[in-house]
Amino acid sequence: MIIKNYLLVLASLFMLAACNQNNENPQISVAEEVPTSAPMIKRNKAPENADVYFISPTANAMVTSPVEVKFGVKNMEIVPSGQNSPLTGHHHIIINANLPNMNFPIPANENYVHFGDGSTETVLNLSQGEHTLQLILGDYLHVPHSPPVYSEQITITVK
Repeated sequence: MIIKNYLLVLASLFMLAACNQNNENPQISVAEEVPTSAPMIKRNKAPENADVYFISPTANAMVTSPVEVKFGVKNMEIVPSGQNSPLTGHHHIIINANLPNMNFPIPANENYVHFGDGSTETVLNLSQGEHTLQLILGDYLHVPHSPPVYSEQITITVK
C-alpha cells in the first residue's frame, strides 16, 4: 500500500513537472496547451527475447466466473516489487483496457491489477460477457521495461 501511494505521488509529480515547465504560474487552466513530451523516467532494460504470456485461459476461451488465470514468463525472473535486480519484474494484468503510457508507472485500479507480491496466478471475478486480458511486466517501481514486455491481448467470454 505504501509503495502504491508513493507511485501515485511520483506519477503526479512527473505530470505536474511536465505541465509546469517554464511556467511561473503553477496553476493549469483549461485553455493551456498540455505538453506532449514525456517526462524523463528511467526504464530498466529487458532482454529483446523476454516474453510474458497467459498459460490459462487461452484466447477465445469460454469460462465461468471466478476465472482462474495463470501467467508465464520467459527470459526474465519474477520477483516482488521493490526489488531492483537486473532482468526482473512482476506481473500486471490489464482487464478491458489498453496498454498504459510506457513513460509512467503502470496505473493501479480495477483495469490495471498489480501483482507486486510476485504472484504468477490469480482468480478474477468477471461479469458475464466478453472481456479482454493482457499482461505487462513492471520493474521494481511498476514502470514498464525498455523494451516493454507485454503479452498479446486475448478475449475470453464468461458464461
